[in-house]
Amino acid sequence: MKTSFGRDTGLQVRMLVTMLLLGLVYVVFLGVLFASTSATVAVIGVALLLGFQFFASDKLALRTMGANEVSPQEAPELHAMIERLCVQADIPKPRVAMVSSPIPNAFAMGRSPKHATVCATTGIVDLLSPAELEGVLAHEITHIVNRDVMIMTLAGFFASIASTIVQFGFLFGGGYGGGGYSDDDEDGPSMMAIILISAIVWVVSFFLMQALSRYREFAADRGAAVITGRPSALASALIKISGVNERIPQNDLRAHAEMNAFYIVPVHVKGSLYNLFSTHPPMEKRIEALSRLEAQLQGTLAPRAALA
Repeated sequence: MKTSFGRDTGLQVRMLVTMLLLGLVYVVFLGVLFASTSATVAVIGVALLLGFQFFASDKLALRTMGANEVSPQEAPELHAMIERLCVQADIPKPRVAMVSSPIPNAFAMGRSPKHATVCATTGIVDLLSPAELEGVLAHEITHIVNRDVMIMTLAGFFASIASTIVQFGFLFGGGYGGGGYSDDDEDGPSMMAIILISAIVWVVSFFLMQALSRYREFAADRGAAVITGRPSALASALIKISGVNERIPQNDLRAHAEMNAFYIVPVHVKGSLYNLFSTHPPMEKRIEALSRLEAQLQGTLAPRAALA
């Protein structure tokens, strides 16, 4: 993707630091798992689960959302817009899907540009102008370019394992079938210790993943501005989408709030305290960043200020 804005070094450093911290947490977690059980069993189990999540999670998510792939004959304008944006971004054209829902939203799925799907709801197609919709789709195209789905899937994998261990610990009293909290293997950590460590990993990784997701949303907004050259169109779309989402009753996509990390706008938008737990930056921060980029494009703001 060619850009006249240069790179946002501060954002890239924050993402790198977050990913390193997350990796460190997971290395410690894996060390505990391997010390507590047969290394061969642990490796096989982790590999099987990771393979399933890596190759099948996007298909399951699309099916859960009720997304249906549409042909160029069924959605000619959507296909033409995505094809044009992909030329600008220099990536293969992804599959195009739609969800029949009045809630305006869009998301991208797929582990790589060659296995990607861009999905839009009927609500967002009806709500936005062509320029605004182009900005939203460019945001999703940037997620594909940056391989955000793959990164967030991998980032969440070990957190899912930690969560499963904690839940099984509560269900079976820490013994997984009758062993209680004691452990006859004196060479490895006790089951209680594993559950406690898993709980810590779960909590710490949750906050790190939310922060990483917020940084990647900023990067996708920036990428959309670079591709389209119209940051103001995306800002206008975000304002429209967030306003409508607040008015529509709690149904449809809101039933799948676990997918928030992949939406262009989360289906629940709350106050500042909620932002710490949110997968997306505060809307006003996104609008401010896009406004700075627009000002830079119009030559009314120094480049260094626009990249801050």
